[in-house]
Amino acid sequence: MKFEAVLFDCDGVLVDSEAITNGVLRDMLEELGWTLTPAECMRIFIGKAVKDEAALIEAHTGQPLTEDWLVRFRERRNIRLVQEVGPIRGAVDAVRELHATLQGRIACASGADRPKVELQLKKCGLFEFFEGRIFSGHDLPRSKPAPDVYLAAAAALNVPPMRCLVIEDTITGVAAGVAAGATVWGYSPLEAGHDTPIALSNAGASLIFTKMEDLASLTQ
Repeated sequence: MKFEAVLFDCDGVLVDSEAITNGVLRDMLEELGWTLTPAECMRIFIGKAVKDEAALIEAHTGQPLTEDWLVRFRERRNIRLVQEVGPIRGAVDAVRELHATLQGRIACASGADRPKVELQLKKCGLFEFFEGRIFSGHDLPRSKPAPDVYLAAAAALNVPPMRCLVIEDTITGVAAGVAAGATVWGYSPLEAGHDTPIALSNAGASLIFTKMEDLASLTQ
């Protein structure tokens, strides 16, 4: 095994949630007066925490981004996720195999809020593999692209970051993994909601793959 631990992003890597979350966000931004196409909303916000983009949203809407609005966004988002979210194709088998191979030394390190991450992992049959090893950028001083969430995950597993493999599908996430000192691989399938292979490579991903079914064999 090339690595001592594997650290997974959540949205777009383990769970197919980006289109759902961004659909809710697009609708609510339109209600504030900022109209975006689904593709534009995805391009602007993919891989980023909505609360971290408050200045951008306020500049386009002319209204303050309140905590009440964020609470309502999370509520509407979670309702849709419960109804619609599913695992990325091949993710459950890949995680199960790596969990066994690494004797549990895997973690989920997300920029999203913890309730969302846990909701999605439970809905997609992945929570049992990550229970006790779930990390949210919302719980740390800085979220992605800062390395904090990956450093926290590596420390909890007692594995040096340079011996960890990070799996990411966005420029923001790749930057976080690289800043942590880990090896980062970019997951970039053809479906919408993931950054391109060139973009991920330019951000520092050392390998790009397009099928989650291939991940376990690639790590050997």
